[in-house]
Amino acid sequence: MQTSQIDFAAFGTEHLGAALNLSRQAGWPHRPEDWQMALALSEGVVAIENDRVVGTVLMTPYKQECATINMVIVDEAMRGRGLGRRLMDAAIELAGKRPLRLVATADGLPLYEKLGFRQTGRILQHQGIAAELAAPMATSAAAIADSPAITELDRQAFGADRADLIAYLAKVGEFAVVRRSGGVTGFAVIRTFGRGEVIGPVVARNLEDAKALVAHFIARRPGVFLRVDTTAAAGLSDWLVEQGFAHVGGGIAMMKPSIPDADSVATIFALANQALG
Repeated sequence: MQTSQIDFAAFGTEHLGAALNLSRQAGWPHRPEDWQMALALSEGVVAIENDRVVGTVLMTPYKQECATINMVIVDEAMRGRGLGRRLMDAAIELAGKRPLRLVATADGLPLYEKLGFRQTGRILQHQGIAAELAAPMATSAAAIADSPAITELDRQAFGADRADLIAYLAKVGEFAVVRRSGGVTGFAVIRTFGRGEVIGPVVARNLEDAKALVAHFIARRPGVFLRVDTTAAAGLSDWLVEQGFAHVGGGIAMMKPSIPDADSVATIFALANQALG
């Protein structure tokens, strides 16, 4: 059977169960709620063969400023038939003229490079059981009134307006902030994800504030399985290992085309596939 017999359809809620099965086949930890969040913030496409979903891709737009491509999965029985390329083409078409970002695996890297993506850094995934840790003095729980400041800090750090993502995270997660001179200068968020909870995104002006924001949640979750994703350039990885969170993998951050990096805020991204995956 050839790939020409595969149909493509808009990713709808009716496809979530099949998408969950594909992610489990791939060894991903996503729960139904994790897929629901990703789809709520995204547009996507599914590949269907004989009424069976055999591939997925999501495109998450951040206004017209950029978009991320997430949840690119091809059924293991369908690999080697060009389906990944066709799903990526569909996602790129959905994105229109937006610059694109994604986190690639080593297997996916050649395809993304052929599509014009370039490497911009490395994502390091850390996970483990939270140990006893003293709560930092520099952080506090965020208030509702902090939402505009958090959204603006995230925009400066990420380089695009992710107000919809921040609002969704406020519904399903918990924010902590650092305050300096009466204003919010850094934040982090934790939410349930996979087999435990994930911390991220984390945005801070310096490494010490980033550590404090992550420690804010570690101190409040003793015995809980936590995941933190960070960039290799952020300098947070060694400290996470010291806290008992082993480096277990990660990915390659990529962009198409290049867009300016924000330099007004030092950033440590704990994104779990751009906060969605």
